[in-house]
Amino acid sequence: MAKKNKHSWSFENIGGSTRVKITTGADIAHLDELDPKMWTVLSCPAKGLEIDDKSLQYMDTDSDGKIRVNDIVATAKWITSAIKNADLLIKGDDHIDIDQLNIEDANGKKLYNSAKQILANLNKEGSVISLADTADSAAIFAKTRFNGDGIITELTTNDLDEKAAIAAAIATLGGVADRSGDNGVNAELIEKFYQTLADYAAWQAATVEAPYGADTDKAIEAYNALDSKVKDYFVRAKLASFSPESTAKLDVQTALIEAISADNLTGKTDEIASYPIARITDKQELDIDAPINPAWAAQFNTLMAIVKPAEKAITEASWAAIGTTFATYNTWKAAKKGAEVESLGIDTVKKLLADDKKQALLTLIAQDAALKEEAESIDMVDKFLHVYRDLYRLLRNFVTFHDFYDKSKKVNAIFQNGRLIIDQRECRMCMEVSDMAKHNSSAATSGMYLVYCDCTTKSKPGKITIVATVTVGDIGDLIVGKNAIYYDNKGLVWDAVITKIIDNPISVGQAFWSPYRRMATTIENLISKNAADKDAAMMKDVNAKINAAPATTAAPAADAAKAPAQPFDIGKFAGIFAALGMAVGMIGTALTSIFKGIFALKWWQLIAAFVGIMLVISGPAMVMAWLKLRRRNIAPLLNANGWAVNAASKISIPFGETLTDIAKFPKLKLKDPYAKKGLAPWKKWCISLLTLAVVIVALWLVNLLSWAKLPSPLPFFNKEKVEVVETPAAEAAPADTLAVQ
Repeated sequence: MAKKNKHSWSFENIGGSTRVKITTGADIAHLDELDPKMWTVLSCPAKGLEIDDKSLQYMDTDSDGKIRVNDIVATAKWITSAIKNADLLIKGDDHIDIDQLNIEDANGKKLYNSAKQILANLNKEGSVISLADTADSAAIFAKTRFNGDGIITELTTNDLDEKAAIAAAIATLGGVADRSGDNGVNAELIEKFYQTLADYAAWQAATVEAPYGADTDKAIEAYNALDSKVKDYFVRAKLASFSPESTAKLDVQTALIEAISADNLTGKTDEIASYPIARITDKQELDIDAPINPAWAAQFNTLMAIVKPAEKAITEASWAAIGTTFATYNTWKAAKKGAEVESLGIDTVKKLLADDKKQALLTLIAQDAALKEEAESIDMVDKFLHVYRDLYRLLRNFVTFHDFYDKSKKVNAIFQNGRLIIDQRECRMCMEVSDMAKHNSSAATSGMYLVYCDCTTKSKPGKITIVATVTVGDIGDLIVGKNAIYYDNKGLVWDAVITKIIDNPISVGQAFWSPYRRMATTIENLISKNAADKDAAMMKDVNAKINAAPATTAAPAADAAKAPAQPFDIGKFAGIFAALGMAVGMIGTALTSIFKGIFALKWWQLIAAFVGIMLVISGPAMVMAWLKLRRRNIAPLLNANGWAVNAASKISIPFGETLTDIAKFPKLKLKDPYAKKGLAPWKKWCISLLTLAVVIVALWLVNLLSWAKLPSPLPFFNKEKVEVVETPAAEAAPADTLAVQ
C-alpha cells in the first residue's frame, strides 16, 4: 500500500522543472514523507563543497563519503526532534539559546545538559551557546578535574604525593593527551609505572659488588673491545711457535703499511685496526710494555691501568682470568629491569613505592571514565550546532536548487566555488573539477560554452582545476593558453590558465556572426596555406637550380647556342586572346545582369533582399543556437563531479545573463593621444565626392543607368536593332528582302 502523506507540500517551477519548496521547519521535519523522485538531487559528495566539511561529515550518517536522501532524512529527524521550534533551522544561525532545546526528547535532554556544562566550564554567562564555544575542546575541559576520557592530570588531584606520582610517570614513561590538552596518565600507564618501580627496586636490592669499583664498567667495555683481538694474537703466536718460518707472514705485512704510507693515516684507522694487536713472535704471551697496535693502544692501556696484573706479561690463561672476574657482575647487569625509572634515582623509587598511590590514582581514573557518556554528549553539541547552521542551506541545494536560481548575485549554490575574471567579463558559475575524465565524456552535453583552467597560488601547494561557464558576450580572445585570475569564495587569489574549451553557443547574437567568422577563418587559412605552398614551391625550385648550377655551367656555351629558337606562333596566341576576351565578356555580361537586376529593385526590395541573404547564411546557425540555448543544463557538470542529479536544471537565456557579467564603461567622449591622425574633413569630403562620381560614371558607361534614361555613350551598348517585318502577300517583297529600321 502506498504511504499516505500527512504533510502538505508547496511547489515552484524553476530551472525548467517543478520542485518542492522547503520554507518551514515543518517541511524539514516531514522530509521522510517526500517521495525521493521529487528530490532534485539524490546524492552529492561529502566534501569539497561550499559548506563546512565538518558539517557534511556529521550529516553523512553512514560515513561513506556520500550524502544521500536517507542521510538527509535521518539528520532532519534527529535535529527537528531535539528543538522546540523547527522553524529556527531556516535562519541558519551558528548559535542557539539552550532553552530552545527540547528536553522532552532524549537527545534534546542530553544536548541541553551538555551545552549547560560547556557554558559552565567556560565560565560563560547566559544561555546562548555557539560554534565558537565548541570549537576548542581543550578550552572546555581546561579547568575541569574529570572530562570522561579516562585520563587524569596533575590538576585532577590535590594530593601532593599523587601529583608527584603522576609527574614521575609522565617523565619516565611518557604521558597521553588529555581532553584538556595537557599530558596525563591512564590506567594502563599507572599499572606499568608501579610495576617498573618494583622491578627496578628489586634489581637494585640484588646488587653485586663491582670487582674494580667505579671503574668496573669502563674496564668491562675495554676488555670486550679487545677480547677477540687478544685471542687472535695468541693463535698467531701458537702458529709461529709451531712453524717459525711462517712468523713473518703471521706478523703485520710491510707491504700493507707501504700501500697506505703515502696517504693521510688518520683516515686509515680501520685498516690499521685489522693488523695484529702486537708484533708476532713464537712466545705465547703478550708483554705489557711491548708496543701495541696504535688502533688498540688506548683500550689496552685503560684496561691494564684498572686491572693492574701482577705479571709483566699476559698469557692466554691470565687473559681469560681477567674476564672471569667480570662474570658475576655481568650476569647481574644483564638481569637489569626497570631501567625506564632509573633516572629518578633509587631513593625516589623507594619513596614512590612506600607511598603507594597506585590504587588512589586508579580510583581517580575510574571516576573520570564514568563521565564518558557526558563528555561524548559535549561532542554531540558541536555536531548539533554544525547541523543547525548548515542543514537548511544543504536542503536548498539538495531537495531544490533554490540557491542556484536565486535572483540575488550574493547567493551562490554550494557547488559554485568562486569567480573567474577573463576577457573583460566575470564568470560566476565556476566549480572545481574533481574528475577530469568524467568531464571529458559528459560536459559537452551541457550545451554550454565551458572554459577549463588550471589554477595555482603561492598560498597553497599544488594546483586545482576549475570549469567556468561563459553565458554572455562573444568568444573574443578566449583561446587555450590565455591567462586569467580566479577568486575562490574564501578570497584567495589564483593564477589561472585555460587548458581546454568546449565550444557551444553563448547567445543567438553570437551565433549570427559565427558563419562569417568561420568563412573568414577558412579564407584566412586558405590564403595562408596557398602562400605557404607557393613559398615552399619557390624555395624548392631555387634550391633545385642552385644544386643544378654546377652541371649547367659545365655545359659548353656552344651547345646552348645550338638550341633552336622556337618560332612565334601567331595562331596560338590569337586563340589565347580570343579565349580571354570571351571570358571577360561573359563575366561582364553576368555582372551587368546582376547589377541590372539589383538596380531594377525598389529601395525596400533591396533591403528585403539583403536581409534575406543574411538570413540564408546566418539563419541555420541562429536556429541551432536557439535550440541549444534552450537545452543548456547544469546537471552534466554536476554528474561529472560525483553528484546524482535527479531533475533537469536548465539555464535559460535570461538566467544565463545573470551568470556572467561584462565590463560596462561610462559613455564619455575621450580623446586618444595615440590615435592615428586622419585627413582634414574637407579632404575627406572631396575624396568621397570624387569616389561617388567615379562610381556613377562607371555605371553610366556600362549602361547600368539606362533605367534612369541615361544610356551609355559607348557604341557597344548602342548597336542598331535589326527586326524581321512580315508584310501581306500582295505587298510582299522578295523573300530575301529585309526591312531595316
